[in-house]
Amino acid sequence: MQETQPSPDMNSRAVAVLRIGVGTLFLIFGEYKVFGTQFTLHGGFQYWINRFLEGGAYPVMAPVLRGFVLAHATPIAFLVAYGELAIGIALIFGILVRPASVGGLIFMITLLFSSDYPGASAPFWQYFGASLSHSVFILCFVALLIGRADAAWSVKTLRGNHS
Repeated sequence: MQETQPSPDMNSRAVAVLRIGVGTLFLIFGEYKVFGTQFTLHGGFQYWINRFLEGGAYPVMAPVLRGFVLAHATPIAFLVAYGELAIGIALIFGILVRPASVGGLIFMITLLFSSDYPGASAPFWQYFGASLSHSVFILCFVALLIGRADAAWSVKTLRGNHS
């Protein structure tokens, strides 16, 4: 039985499915924050930062969250909201995929260290289990950076590559 290699076109479509799927999730995450005011103007962001500080922030991140993030909570809340929305739109349409993926990667690493600390006495493997909600997205963004994530089902390809 001969094993066949997937065609480059199949790989492009697979990466596009990942790109559009992650983009859709980020669009959902961002849209309710941008089009509602609870997260940005009425304490939603601060609520989550305080929850992270109660148990979840890596010790190295706690002073940053207390001293910088909470001190500048409203502008950072807007940065998070519009950043998530922008990442979602960019990935769904396949435009500026690499910059959006860099932004998403930085955002996920920041969230991982802000909220996924399993505790000082946790065995090593639990650090990975605790990080799944963010480490999976980190891997997705790395894949989008490595691959040609705009090679299929993007604005560029739908326009017929007139660039």
